[in-house]
Amino acid sequence: MNITGWSGTDKGLRRESNQDSFLINKDLKLFVVADGMGGHSGGEVASALAVETVERFISDNFSVLKSSKDLLVKAYEAASNRIFDKAATESPELVGMGTTMVMTMVVDDSIFIGNVGDSRAYLFQRPHLWQISEDHSLVNEQLRSGAISESQLESFVGKNIITRSVGYERSVVADVLERPLTKGDQIMMCSDGLSGLVADKQISKVLNELKGQKAVDELIRLALENGGHDNVTVVLVEVN
Repeated sequence: MNITGWSGTDKGLRRESNQDSFLINKDLKLFVVADGMGGHSGGEVASALAVETVERFISDNFSVLKSSKDLLVKAYEAASNRIFDKAATESPELVGMGTTMVMTMVVDDSIFIGNVGDSRAYLFQRPHLWQISEDHSLVNEQLRSGAISESQLESFVGKNIITRSVGYERSVVADVLERPLTKGDQIMMCSDGLSGLVADKQISKVLNELKGQKAVDELIRLALENGGHDNVTVVLVEVN
């Protein structure tokens, strides 16, 4: 099995810093995107801590925990604990910081997807694209409950409010799903700097026309072309 990953990130056109973090660890077959939030440098600290903690936890416990799903769930818990405790005991100016985090891990013949927040994971099987993570956001909850319709999404106030994050509270519940590997699977993960500005149809078009790093670079270019008002990060994973 050959796992290949490509990545790109940009602070965007309106932000002074990049509070996104990402990881490509081919040895662990682990890929992560985190989008931080918090005043001053809080978001940057939170996303970096989350990615670092998850990588270390999974490396240390991969052969200890028998269930890969439990491994991801506990990795999220470890990251949330660390971020919350750092703000509470070491850096009070960072209280309230947190981060979204979406991750992909390949284990044997399965792909595991973990998610907290509104960064996204998409499955691409040429020529089709599906969002396979669930947004933990106010707008998505309103949409699922029927309180608003898809035609009202553009005018919805508070589209950027997330309802679940890593580190804002000490504990967190992560969504983790498992799917069997299929030849040609590609997982595209991104922060909302991409998904908020580039429609799924555009993303699908790019992935159908371009491959690897060229696809990643084009998606980031489109996000900047469409306004670039947020940090944007893309990680593309292909399983052969």
